[in-house]
Amino acid sequence: MPNIYELNLDVNQVEQFEAIEAGQNILIERIISTGQTTPVGQWYDQDADEWVVLLQGDAEIYFEEGPLVRLRAGDYLMISAHQKHRVEYTSIEPPCIWLAVHGQLRSL
Repeated sequence: MPNIYELNLDVNQVEQFEAIEAGQNILIERIISTGQTTPVGQWYDQDADEWVVLLQGDAEIYFEEGPLVRLRAGDYLMISAHQKHRVEYTSIEPPCIWLAVHGQLRSL
C-alpha cells in the first residue's frame, strides 16, 4: 500500500511530482521538494485553482501581489487560478512533502 510519507533514496536530486488520482478537471498529486525554488524572475500562473497542504517541512510562497506566506507542517493554502506566485524556500531536512489538489475548486 502506498504511503504519503515514504520517500525515494534519491529525493535530494530533483523535485518530484507524483499523480495520486486524476479525474475530469481534477488532479491530486504529491510533491517532494528538497531546497528547490522557482527560478528568479519566473512566476507560476496556473489555469486551475490549487489547494495545497504542507505535510512535512517548511516552505515559503510569495505572491506577486503580496504577501510572503510561510508554511509549516500542517499549514494549507488556496491558490486561485492565475494568481501569480513563486516558491521562495523549501526545507531540505526534513524534505517538504506537499499534497496538492488542482481543479476548478472555487466558483467565480
